[in-house]
Amino acid sequence: MDLAYLRAHPAHLPTFLTHQRIRETPVAGGDICAAARLTLDDGHSVFAKSWPERAGRPVPEGFFAAEAAGLRWLRESGAVAVPEVIVALPDLLALDWVEPGEPTPEAAERFGRELADLHRAGAPAFGATWPGFIGALGQDNTTDDGPWSTWFAERRLDPYLRRSVDGGALSSDDAALVEQVIGRAGEFGADEPPARIHGDLWPGNVLWGADDRAWLVDPAAHGGHRETDLAQLALFGGIPHLDRVLAAYRESWPLPDGWRDRVPLHQLHLLLVHTALFGAGYRDAVVQNARAALGRPERATVDR
Repeated sequence: MDLAYLRAHPAHLPTFLTHQRIRETPVAGGDICAAARLTLDDGHSVFAKSWPERAGRPVPEGFFAAEAAGLRWLRESGAVAVPEVIVALPDLLALDWVEPGEPTPEAAERFGRELADLHRAGAPAFGATWPGFIGALGQDNTTDDGPWSTWFAERRLDPYLRRSVDGGALSSDDAALVEQVIGRAGEFGADEPPARIHGDLWPGNVLWGADDRAWLVDPAAHGGHRETDLAQLALFGGIPHLDRVLAAYRESWPLPDGWRDRVPLHQLHLLLVHTALFGAGYRDAVVQNARAALGRPERATVDR
């Protein structure tokens, strides 16, 4: 099987893998999926993701289709490096391989400008036309004209707060604090038209390539607020050369006044996803960010 054959017959890939007709090398795939580098007969490599047997349940319906739709939507902007989707099956996703490299200041500055161009490409509405996922959790992508603050509170904060409380990761007092943020979402300012965003842009979803570019992977793509992507880049230790990324971004497309004060608000979505998925280990980060969003002195420093 070479790349031309794979493009023409993507549904054949699982059969070739089952019968060990393709060289398969396991690679790190994150917390959710199993991942491998597949070397084809023509020497071309692809990155394949599958739902692991250890998960103990079938792949959620539409899981890989949502990721493929998001990757294609980001890629069609022509603004930032995004791997091409080669195969998108219900239980398998294969992307063009990106040779890893090292983050450099020059690549970071280019990424900042390209990210601004991606966001500027815009979206028809908040949300997306395909069902959403973030990690293994469903995400409500029902399209909405906004305003952004109402949409964000109802679709990106409240559902994961409820899941976190129901799962025992957050107490009723914690929930009351986050509910204050939700109730005041319209007071934070900077409502903007929908930007084309990655939606899960923590540093692990930026792949630094050997071509001296930053590539976007594992999106929860949708129409959202551009500050959300930028805030997520600072989570879990922060992306390398974050200051260069932000400076180049702001030079290309200035941010509204007060954007730094809104970072905890935008980060709160992904932190609530973590308490919903992984439990109370992220409880302190949620509480600290909620307090910071409300303008209280304690501000979060979040490590993954």
